Amino acid sequence: MRSFLPPQASTFAGQWDLLYDSLLLVSFLGGAILIVAMLYFIVKYRRRTDTDKTAYISHNYYLEFLWTFIPLLVFLGVFAWGAYVYYLQRKVPENAIEIGVTGWQWRWDFQYKSGKKTTNELVVPINTPVKLVMTSGDVIHSLFIPSFRTKQDAVPGMYTMLWFEANQLGTFQIFCTEFCGLQHSNMLAKLKVLPQNEFNEWLSLSDSGQGKAGDSPAQRGSALYQSKACSACHSLDGKTVIGPSFKEIFGKTELLSDGSSALVDENYIRESILNPNAKVVKGFTPGQMPPFQGQLTDDEITDLIEFIKTVK
Repeated sequence: MRSFLPPQASTFAGQWDLLYDSLLLVSFLGGAILIVAMLYFIVKYRRRTDTDKTAYISHNYYLEFLWTFIPLLVFLGVFAWGAYVYYLQRKVPENAIEIGVTGWQWRWDFQYKSGKKTTNELVVPINTPVKLVMTSGDVIHSLFIPSFRTKQDAVPGMYTMLWFEANQLGTFQIFCTEFCGLQHSNMLAKLKVLPQNEFNEWLSLSDSGQGKAGDSPAQRGSALYQSKACSACHSLDGKTVIGPSFKEIFGKTELLSDGSSALVDENYIRESILNPNAKVVKGFTPGQMPPFQGQLTDDEITDLIEFIKTVK
């Protein structure tokens, strides 16, 4: 069965394949038992003479319990197994390196913390957790890495994420699995898995292969923080000014003025920049911050988010 599937190149691949194989085996056994039972009853209870009559059978509690309870246990077991593997795939390790991903018609752009950018080539180190923070610049795309058994949509105007840990060196195919236009089938990219030392060397090179890379997204975000006058309302040292301080804010759960709460992640910050009154932190006055819709590009918003992540 393995020969029909791509190689297993991530820590998740073996777990998903085992679940998939188990589902196939249970389905095959269930189907085989049903067909054999049907054939047996067809032969045993066939009509032999014209005077044969069907016996009157109303119900059998024992049989009804078995054919209801056994499938229920099987389905609950499969659900629990799938939920466990899914949970592992959504819980990102704290030491994961982050890479920004933007889908465009019809290419993938990858942005590293160092400022290095690549198009249609994702390079990662082996045996290291990698978190992809994804968005789209136009329509919905979906990044799929068959050998890693992982897939995630990239949606305009919001951030999605996936993570993986490659455990095999080599080059693997990336597809877009959301129909995104006439050239959808040509939206291909390569994922290269390198030893850690080779990855570090590759990352230190500029896009031209010479010298150091340019400003990182966090550095560009820091410049925007000053040029857009964010510093007038949001401190970096924990002091309360007009709006919440950026110090250690990323990853916190904020209590809002309406009594609800919100996790400060990429989507929360983006919404707060574009529509500041959507979710106001308790203790602060609505209407103090103007919306920046149309004043910042998606790349600039991403840079500001990367900067806020670094404010400790």
